[in-house]
Amino acid sequence: MDGYTRGGARTEALLRELRTQLRDGGLHGCLLVRDLHTGDELGIEADTHLPSASLVKVPLALATLERIRRGELDGAMTLEVQPGRVTTPGPTGLSRFRHPARIAIDDLLYLSTCLSDGMAADALFELTPPAQVTGILHEFDIRGIAVRHGVGELSDTPVERFDADQVHLAHALAIDAGTSGRGHRVPQLDTTRANTGSARTYVDLLQALWTPSKIHPDVAQRLRDLMAHNVLRHRLTPDFHSDASTWSSKTGSLLNLRHEIGVVEHSDGQSFAVAALTESLVPAGTQPGADALMAHVARSLRDHLRQL
Repeated sequence: MDGYTRGGARTEALLRELRTQLRDGGLHGCLLVRDLHTGDELGIEADTHLPSASLVKVPLALATLERIRRGELDGAMTLEVQPGRVTTPGPTGLSRFRHPARIAIDDLLYLSTCLSDGMAADALFELTPPAQVTGILHEFDIRGIAVRHGVGELSDTPVERFDADQVHLAHALAIDAGTSGRGHRVPQLDTTRANTGSARTYVDLLQALWTPSKIHPDVAQRLRDLMAHNVLRHRLTPDFHSDASTWSSKTGSLLNLRHEIGVVEHSDGQSFAVAALTESLVPAGTQPGADALMAHVARSLRDHLRQL
């Protein structure tokens, strides 16, 4: 479902054009941009739920930081984390370590959120299981984000079963093996089993982090700071970061899924929450054009809202 609050025929024309661009570029896009001061928003299929991939590391960080605030966890406590020893392209940090390492919870938060380190995230999930993460989200009146499992299984997909020159076959399976009800033969893409969310639910989470909400201000500030230091900046960052704006974000990638959520804060005081969740319909692993297209559509929505 598309959504807009103001703008009339000009807004409708823009949405038609952007939907056409997404379709012609081989992307199914679910996006929402919201002005955090006025509440005005503009979106394309903003209520469609997709697997979250690594976006789930933001709710995980929120729950972990809240438990540290409550005194249930000590951020300075160190844990021994086993090495991932992953050799396929993609995973970062501890996931590629060859030997065990002792790391503090605070530093695991950095690795999980800023480097999207799956091993660090799963170490945090062992402390705060998915059901508890969901419960803390509900305490903050954040609903619609399903947290069902850790992230280790995100590295156990058909990509790991094909040789490098056959990765396109894994992406073809991801594209073609779904059902009309969003079930899927690949469990990580089955919305009844995977961690899921929509552009709207993730924008709601961003709004709760950037504006007064039930989240403690110290927790919100710490998570905003982590997202400001996200090192994966190839997707939406080029269209939202400049000398006159800051972009704080988290990416998510899995097979044919390319996501990013974030907040752009302009020097004139305007702030916009952005969620772009996409599925590529092109069976290829490396698609810089898809990253550029989703960024262009997200920025076009922001630009239009900013001009209303």
